[in-house]
Amino acid sequence: MIAYLRGKITFRSPTLLIVEVHGIGYWVYVSLNTSAALAGQEEVRLLVYQHIREDQQKLYGFASEEERFLFEQLISVSGIGPGTAQLLLSGMTAEEARMAILTEDVQAFKSVKGIGPKTAKRVILDLKDKLVKHSGETTLITSASGSNTLKDEALSALLALGFSKAQALKAINSSLKAEKPPTTVEELVKSALGLLH
Repeated sequence: MIAYLRGKITFRSPTLLIVEVHGIGYWVYVSLNTSAALAGQEEVRLLVYQHIREDQQKLYGFASEEERFLFEQLISVSGIGPGTAQLLLSGMTAEEARMAILTEDVQAFKSVKGIGPKTAKRVILDLKDKLVKHSGETTLITSASGSNTLKDEALSALLALGFSKAQALKAINSSLKAEKPPTTVEELVKSALGLLH
């Protein structure tokens, strides 16, 4: 499987690019959000997903790992093909789609052409648990890299679990004001959850 392409964009339309790599041009289908993120760039490193069927092979490109991950999750849902997933990720950003799934916001999908309430409910039902698990893993990874503060990481984890930002911040701040405040993300999340339930 192809993980990414590094090369020059020789043709672009809103949802299709040709990326030339060592003299070979690859057709790459992209969402409107990825297209906008690459606007003005000629040399790119584009993450890709290679979709193979009996009668065709297509490459789908992404500006971010989050968008590629969501695309892969979306096409695992019965009735959602690559074209629909690309359409959904054109109608909303990867972060908006992730939050809509985690908060079970069926209305948010209404803005996407071709995604009705039934499909939106199926996406939420199939993907919510996977995204909660993935968000937890991402939080632990960022925690290990030390790139975020303790508070930010705990907030990210609680948002992924479906709590509102206001609820989560209130619980986090209360936990940090305790006599013996938590010193790790895991401790802070557990403490905050104790106050939220």
